[in-house]
Formats: sequence, C-alpha cells, structure tokens
Amino acid sequence: MARLVCLLDNIVAETIRKIIHVDMDAFYASVEQRDNPELRGKPVAVGYGGPRGVVAAASYEARRFGVYSAMPSLTAKRLCPELIFIEHRFDVYRSVSRQIREIFLRYTDLVEPLSLDEAYLDVTWNKIGLPSATLIAQRIKREVLRATGLTASAGVSFNKFLAKVASDVNKPDGLTVITPEDAPTFLSALPIEKFYGVGPATAEKMHQLGIRNGADLLNFSEQRLVRTFGKAGSYYYEAARGIDRREVIPTRERKSLGAERTFERDLVTEQEMLERLEPITREVAEDLEKRELHGRTVTLKIKYADFVQRTRSRSPGEVVDGFDALWAVVRRLLHEPELPGRPVRLLGVTVSNFLRRETDGESPQMTLGL
Repeated sequence: MARLVCLLDNIVAETIRKIIHVDMDAFYASVEQRDNPELRGKPVAVGYGGPRGVVAAASYEARRFGVYSAMPSLTAKRLCPELIFIEHRFDVYRSVSRQIREIFLRYTDLVEPLSLDEAYLDVTWNKIGLPSATLIAQRIKREVLRATGLTASAGVSFNKFLAKVASDVNKPDGLTVITPEDAPTFLSALPIEKFYGVGPATAEKMHQLGIRNGADLLNFSEQRLVRTFGKAGSYYYEAARGIDRREVIPTRERKSLGAERTFERDLVTEQEMLERLEPITREVAEDLEKRELHGRTVTLKIKYADFVQRTRSRSPGEVVDGFDALWAVVRRLLHEPELPGRPVRLLGVTVSNFLRRETDGESPQMTLGL
C-alpha cells in the first residue's frame, strides 16, 4: 500500500486534473420507458426478440433476472419470460444524446464522447469557474434529469480510468468520487473484473495467476504482465497504480459507418442475398448523406450459418457518394471472389476511409454526439 501511495503522490504532484465520466443509466431502455408509461417498472429489452435476435439494451427490471446487452434473445426470454422486446429507435436516442451533450458543453468544451450514452469531461478549468468537480457532476445530473427525464451516473476523479470505474459503482443515478487520497484503498479492493478493459476471458486468466483484485495485480511486474498479456500488460500495470495520462480529447473523427442484419432464416440463393442487402445498403447511403460523409472504402461482412465470419473490401478509386454508387460496389463484393457457397445468417455493409476537410472543402467528419 505504501508503494502505491507514493506513486500516486508523484503523479498528482505533476498536475491535478478534474475528470468526470457521465454514463446514462440503461439508456435505450430508459428512453423507451420514458416515452411509453406502460413499460415503466417492467422488464424491457431493446432489440429483436426473434430466434436470432440480440439484446441491445436491458432495463434494470430485466437485469434483475440476469438479462444484459449482447445476450441472445432466446436466452434472455428463458431467464425472464415476462421480458418485453421493443424495436430500437436510434433517431430518438441520437436526439436525446444531443440534448445531453449540449448540457455538457455549458460547463466545458473538453467533452470526449465514447458512445451515445457516455462521455468524459475535463472540468479542471470550466466555464462557470466552479472549483469542485463533484458539484459540477451533481449539477449536470440534475440538468440531464430535468431536460430529458432520464437519470445518469457519474464518476469523478483525477484521471479517465478512475472516473470511468467510479461511474459504475453506484448505478443507477449514482455519483462516486475517487480522490488521490482514496485511490490506493479503492484500487486495492477493486475486483479485477471491475478494472476497465478486463473482460471475462482476461479475468479468468488472471484468476489462474492468483490475481483477484488490485492488490494482487500490484504484486506483478510490468515485464511479467507483458509476457502474459502482451501490450495490454503495460496498461494493467499502470491501472493497478492509478496511472492514466490520457487527456480528454474533445473531437473524435468517425472512422466508419455501417449497418447489418441477422436473418431468421439462412440465405442460400443470390436473389435472397441481394434482396436483403438492398435495404441495408440504402440505410447506409441515407445515413452517409444525412451526416455529409463521403467514403472511399466499402466493406461487405458475411457471417455464415456456422458463425464463421468473412469480410470483403474494395476501394473503387472514387468517392462512394449516394445509393447507386454504393449499391454497385456492394453487388460486386458479393460476387468477388465468388458468391458465398454456404448458408448465410448475417450480412452487413460498412463505408470507411472518409475524405477529410482539406480534401473536399467541407467537413465530413462527425463528432460522436451525446
């Protein structure tokens, strides 16, 4: 513990930043419950409830039954027979996300969105001159609730890693603060599964090494962690010591945009695949036009009935602009090098390699909104 306290003292002495991580509570499901009073208090899942559906988001009522995002819909229904499936409304979620981001920007321009429902804020120097990041987080939570009718959880600390971990401690509608003085004790007791970036497979591997919390992780050298976990080992070494030098980056350039569908019945013929690909391609083209994005690379994603996944990409040499141009490339990719020779369960279309501002005179970049 003394080693960790000394390390943190040195880090904090360099500069004390005030970082807030705001994470909306069960965002998609909460929006649906807000907009439909009949869903309030009931287990709700956003997603497709069919045989090959996946849960995109689950309300807290559903989570009590063990239902979580990315879970197959059939599994979710077995766990919670009363589960109500609702189709997603991403236009609504994006609209609410923009409302929330406008609130963030009242306090600081240093807002780094991670997705529609979460973001980092650096409020070290903020627009309202309030010295307490905790008070700012409280005000943001109140304003979000008043403007949207939705609750948010917030974590406050001196770096991004600790702020993100803190936001998950007291969900929903929580606020957790980790000061430099509190960090050593907090990290030592933190279960390894709660460290950001440690998934189930990595956690199991760490358990095999006797690492079950931050205190255990602190006993491993960086060299040994790198030998065991590759480059991520350096991250785990620093995370155990509360070290995270990443800055809050207020703009993030979108790298790609796409859509995909999993089908109830496997596709076998060329006609079936083209019929399913056409609306997916049109959706992507319309989204590109709406966001004023102009891409140069098209990728076709194919997942077969045995879950083997393949991608085919092509950069046609000119900007892919509009449905006709995109559809021509997608059709070509379906046949190159040949038509899929076995049943297909999923198809997806993605456009990437966007033109930058200096290339076409306009900005096709998109700051991911919250």
